Amino acid sequence: MIQPRPRSIPEATVARLAVYLRVLTSFADGGRTTVSSGDLASAAGVNPAGLRKDLSHLGSCGVRGVGYDVRALRERIARVLGAERSRACVLVGIGNLGSALADYAGFGSRGFEFVGLLDAAPDRVGQRIGGLTVRDVADLEAVVAAGEASIGVIATPADVAQQVCDRLAAAGVRSILNFAPVTLSAPAGVDVRHVDLSVELQVLAFLGQQRVPVGEATA
Repeated sequence: MIQPRPRSIPEATVARLAVYLRVLTSFADGGRTTVSSGDLASAAGVNPAGLRKDLSHLGSCGVRGVGYDVRALRERIARVLGAERSRACVLVGIGNLGSALADYAGFGSRGFEFVGLLDAAPDRVGQRIGGLTVRDVADLEAVVAAGEASIGVIATPADVAQQVCDRLAAAGVRSILNFAPVTLSAPAGVDVRHVDLSVELQVLAFLGQQRVPVGEATA
């Protein structure tokens, strides 16, 4: 079967497909065999029309009046996203956030495996986290090469994140997930995704203050 090229699917749709994959995996683990577009959309936090539009990028998926076969749809999305293959990752920055990421078992079940943990602090180098020993960041290039890592995760302070990004790209890493609170520049051919937790919290705070208090709404 010919699969659509990843670049033919909008980035926003790819992000939602990853959510659908998570939901479908949960349904399959719970023994569910079919799901309607309404139920899947509700569980994923989207509207049914948007869900159907997203899934249209995969070709014909559901059966009218029946819905979607949970396992078949999960496998199709996994193939499109490349989730059926294990991806080697390196994590740079083993502070509180980095340690939590390194010790999170859920990445393995989604096809991501940390093959290297790196930090510049002498007191962190040599620690064992998630079954791996933290290496000195000076060994970054060697760790990337030995583990054939294609994904780099940056959880360092902002002032060193760009340098780490440059080294990862030069070492051959082509996908970078950045948790440092700074926008990174990467060469052509290297994809960077930014996750700024403080920005997300500020958005939530803004949305919260826009809500009309129940007492005022009924006054």
